[in-house]
Amino acid sequence: MDTVHVDLLVIGFGKGGKTIAAAAGRRGLRVAMVEQSEQMCGGTCINVGCVPTKALVHDAESRRPGDSPADWYARAVTRKADLTALLRGKNFDMLDVIDSVTVVTGRAVFVGPREAEVRAGGDVLRIDAETVVIDTGSEPVIPDIPGVEGSSRVVTSTELIATEDLPARLVVVGGGYVGIELAGMYAQFGSQVTVLESAGRLFGREDDDVADAARAILERQGVTFLTGARATSIHDADDGATVTYEAAPSSGTPSATAGGAVTGDLVLLAAGRRPVTAGLGLDVAGIRTTDRGAVEVDEHLRASVPGVYAVGDVNGGPQFTYISLDDSRIVLDQLYGTGERSTADRDAVPYTVFISPPLARVGLTEQAARAAGHDVLVASKAVASLAAMPRARIVEQTDGLMKFVVDAGSGLVLGAALLCVDSQELINTVALAMRHGVSAAELRDAIYTHPSSTEGFNEVLAALA
Repeated sequence: MDTVHVDLLVIGFGKGGKTIAAAAGRRGLRVAMVEQSEQMCGGTCINVGCVPTKALVHDAESRRPGDSPADWYARAVTRKADLTALLRGKNFDMLDVIDSVTVVTGRAVFVGPREAEVRAGGDVLRIDAETVVIDTGSEPVIPDIPGVEGSSRVVTSTELIATEDLPARLVVVGGGYVGIELAGMYAQFGSQVTVLESAGRLFGREDDDVADAARAILERQGVTFLTGARATSIHDADDGATVTYEAAPSSGTPSATAGGAVTGDLVLLAAGRRPVTAGLGLDVAGIRTTDRGAVEVDEHLRASVPGVYAVGDVNGGPQFTYISLDDSRIVLDQLYGTGERSTADRDAVPYTVFISPPLARVGLTEQAARAAGHDVLVASKAVASLAAMPRARIVEQTDGLMKFVVDAGSGLVLGAALLCVDSQELINTVALAMRHGVSAAELRDAIYTHPSSTEGFNEVLAALA
């Protein structure tokens, strides 16, 4: 067994880890990047997460009524695979061109506080390091539903988007954001989609008006929702898999008031994602984990063992690629900067659910702002009613609404929900304004290009009340 010593060992080729590895390598430090699969260079986002799913969303939106659903889907899956292969190669090259960085393919297991063995087939390499960064990401949760184990028709999101044949019927177990995104996408490809959600309503983090508008859009696109419905078993048959369900307790006002069953060619389990820490040997290293299995870290992303850090989904923080990138900035500041940057510095972090059109939000909802004691002004308008946003009509996407929640005393934006074309871009402008104290009046009176979606702010914010 060979043993090597490095300055930095990074376990997992995700956004945060690869950024830290590249920065250390450019400083001339010896770096080992360990990734268990050549198909995951670049991390979850590029290979099985954000990039491939959003490519499929785009192609689903582009399908015309006369296009064959099966052929269009097969074309989209091929394009998605080509895109991820291209980006995977570029990510590998990003580190491979740095002389002091070595990419090692194999599974890493800790054998000491900052020491790991990497196994690939019969080969074993022991790596000890001055600093270790854990970036092993997250994986789909497999709920304990009778019939899941051994079913040939149950898939996770990773497996679903690799499927070459469009399922005529898709049952989605779980109405969280991953399940909803994929439900909307497959409905637009031409699948008959049914979503089972145990909660009494969808989009539980949103105000009722925003949640209702988003649900209505998805239903018009062909998605059937059964809320307040808890899956109780899955049974394979020749013609599909049947999911039985019952009314979930304490689910508010469900749409599935009694039990029933629904059959699909495939059943997608979309019950969330969990940190990948099992099998890493963290206990051997003395690295503590949380009750949810994440690596326990402080505000500087330091683990319980000196010199060990955790970035990205594995540390239990928000599961966004851009959070992983910001994690890398915190760790790099610890290693080579002032050591002052922390997770407490984050403010007005936006997110987007890529339905069609996308739903993007930042800050407080109206309900949360009122509950926090704010005297609020609210501006909300349907996109179809906006005269000052012709881009929506140009691109034939007038669904949705724009909603701002503003502090009545200071005039500062407390939050916004944008359910509209280009919202994944617009929300970044709002978040920047919130972080830098730009008032709602300044956003209202700003000069925006035309025709753009941003100029909708002129009209919406003029309606503050």
